[in-house]
Amino acid sequence: MSGRIDRDWGAMETLRRGWRASPELRQGAGLTLVLAMIGAGGRLVVPILVQQAIDKGVTPDGVDVGLVTHMAIIGVIAIVVCSTAQRFAVVRLATRSEHALYGLRTRAFAHIHDLSIADHAEERRGSLVARVTSDIETLSQFFSWGGIAWLLDGTLMIAVAITMLIYNWLLALVTLAMSVPLFLILRQLQRRLVAAYAAVRERNADAMSSVSEVVMGAAAVRAYNFEEHTTARVKGDIGQLRGAGIRAGTLSALLFPSGEVCSVLTIAAVVVIGVWQGPASGLTAGALVGFMFLVYRFLEPIAEFTEILDQTQTAVAGWRRVLAVLEVPIEIGDPEGGLVLPLGPPRVEADHVSYAYRPRPGHDDTVSPALLEVSFVIEPATSAAVVGATGSGKTTLAKLLTRLADPVEGAIRVGGLDLRDVSMQSLRSTLVMVPQEAFLFDTSILENVRFGRLDATDEDVRLAFVELGLDGWVDGLADGIDTMVGERGEHLSAGERQLVALARAYVANPSCLVLDEATSSVDPATEARLARALESLSRGRTSITIAHRLSTAARADWVLVFDGGRLVEQGRHDDLVQAGGVYAGLHASWLDATSASLASPAATKV
Repeated sequence: MSGRIDRDWGAMETLRRGWRASPELRQGAGLTLVLAMIGAGGRLVVPILVQQAIDKGVTPDGVDVGLVTHMAIIGVIAIVVCSTAQRFAVVRLATRSEHALYGLRTRAFAHIHDLSIADHAEERRGSLVARVTSDIETLSQFFSWGGIAWLLDGTLMIAVAITMLIYNWLLALVTLAMSVPLFLILRQLQRRLVAAYAAVRERNADAMSSVSEVVMGAAAVRAYNFEEHTTARVKGDIGQLRGAGIRAGTLSALLFPSGEVCSVLTIAAVVVIGVWQGPASGLTAGALVGFMFLVYRFLEPIAEFTEILDQTQTAVAGWRRVLAVLEVPIEIGDPEGGLVLPLGPPRVEADHVSYAYRPRPGHDDTVSPALLEVSFVIEPATSAAVVGATGSGKTTLAKLLTRLADPVEGAIRVGGLDLRDVSMQSLRSTLVMVPQEAFLFDTSILENVRFGRLDATDEDVRLAFVELGLDGWVDGLADGIDTMVGERGEHLSAGERQLVALARAYVANPSCLVLDEATSSVDPATEARLARALESLSRGRTSITIAHRLSTAARADWVLVFDGGRLVEQGRHDDLVQAGGVYAGLHASWLDATSASLASPAATKV
């Protein structure tokens, strides 16, 4: 994980940032809290009415039935009203939570999509996906139970604590003091119980694996007279499962009695001290009985809190990871009032361009630049080829030309405009990149090609294949352009995926193309189709091809030769070969490799 995206905020800082970053959660939060407090008040009605009934309804002359009846009616009405308020509080929290999670998911996804290629390069793709999926899912699980428990039980405990202090501050302090060991005991038992049941699941998996292996391999076990050994192994795994189950059951049996014992001890302490204080302190019999009801109300949520603490910690950790992504600044942004590129094939210019990738986490901060002081001009409607050894800077140049990254020095100009000043909509419609490894979505060829221009008709897509000379290939598929490509295009070969990508670029109809030549896993027939399609696609456009084969460079109007991040040569193919420089050496090596490949009976490429 990269230090750039991860953050080490504490829980309170995470909650503060999360609250600020979730306007949907803040909306109406005050009303939700008020409703929850009213609902908590309903839990206090019974203790208070019991106290009043004993102190005022029971007199030396007998029971005042009318007063007790009135209190009972008041209690019913209060409980109905407070329960309704509590229900509305829960519904509001659940609704606002889902709105907040929706907003968080969409903002995180959009932000990740807008991050620069450097941010994506230093963070694992699976980790970025997890920020939008599993990390937010922990928040969803928390709000579905833990958040509601915090709201209801939290407001109840606060309301009960305040009421107890009003009744008798000394007894309230005794209750609070006695609840601390209850919380600590239950917390420790809960942790041990979670670990014990995790061990049960592991031992169960071991036992199932042993039994399955013996059953599936019954023939081999009998053939080699291995029954005694396998039986002993299975018995051992089952015995460990039994032991783990006993330990988990024992801890589970301790959890409930522990809470009951602590509750009884707390009530006993309250009774003893209350009797010791006596009526002289102002504590009536009704008040003491009502206070004991309040103690039960206060201790009741503690056991649930011990269970939701782990979930809360997990949710805070997930929230921290999502917020950390949102904190990463967008480096490649759409400029305000962005310019529009001119129509027609543009002139492409690099003006003293330099670029360096960020150092990897845990490595030396000094890194070699991927590109250094690169300058060139590609005239309109010219086909240019970029050649060089692996690591020479070709791919980095392609990223800068399509503004997947910005130069650290210098500028890339298209049509005379600095790409940093051009609107993203104009840039993406004018300049299209076809990567070496074409990405296809799990749908039909038709829909994948239409992704280049969403309003393209079926006839437009069909015409693209015809114009590129690929209609024979696509018609030879089982369902033609309606053929499903599978996840990431797995139903097609690498070369066929590239053909679909070229058709997609044709439908987009850009005036400038950046092509990363596909060379891996391509058979000769597909390679020939690719070459013809590329030639058709580039005709009448400014095209820049990252050439992995010098046959592509030989057909280009202009060749850019890179070595160690520098542009060392540029010119026409024939002139560069005659110059005897770096390109001439690459060309000679390519000719030797081609001759050797043609001479080999096993040759599959030309």
